[in-house]
Amino acid sequence: MNSCILMAEIYDTPQLRHTPDGLEVTEMIVHVPGVRPDDPSHPLKVVGWGNLAKEIHQTYKEGDRVIIEGRLGMNTFDRPEGFKEKRAELTVQKIHGIGKEMNSSPPATTMAQPAQRPPESYESTRPAPIPVTTNVAVTPQVTIPEPTYQPANFQPPSYQPVSAPEPDPDDIPF
Repeated sequence: MNSCILMAEIYDTPQLRHTPDGLEVTEMIVHVPGVRPDDPSHPLKVVGWGNLAKEIHQTYKEGDRVIIEGRLGMNTFDRPEGFKEKRAELTVQKIHGIGKEMNSSPPATTMAQPAQRPPESYESTRPAPIPVTTNVAVTPQVTIPEPTYQPANFQPPSYQPVSAPEPDPDDIPF
């Protein structure tokens, strides 16, 4: 299964074009942050197709932070210097905007946005426990003494080594 989920920042505005068959294609470069804060970001080409391509072009712009889900592929190009170069490319299946508000009309079902939920309440929904009462009469004048610990004079048992008699070599059957 080839599935990747990346958090990235859009580096350039998504470019919309059409194939000879009339299918929409959007291409953009995103930068994926490094593992550590001082590591540089890494550029990655991202491609969206069809209705998703139109929505990416209309909804997202340079500088937006997104979470992208898609398939990772490798493309090979012939360089003018005479060698081949490989580049990674992510084909978008879903894209989610994060951070600031997106300036667009409501996205279609392929563009998943976080649902607006009412503020969560952290109070328990369980009923309060019912106190248990017993019919035991307690006399307030009676006090029960606290048990006290007094170590006993403990003597560890002494063990005597047990020695087995040596076997007689003549009694060993061969």
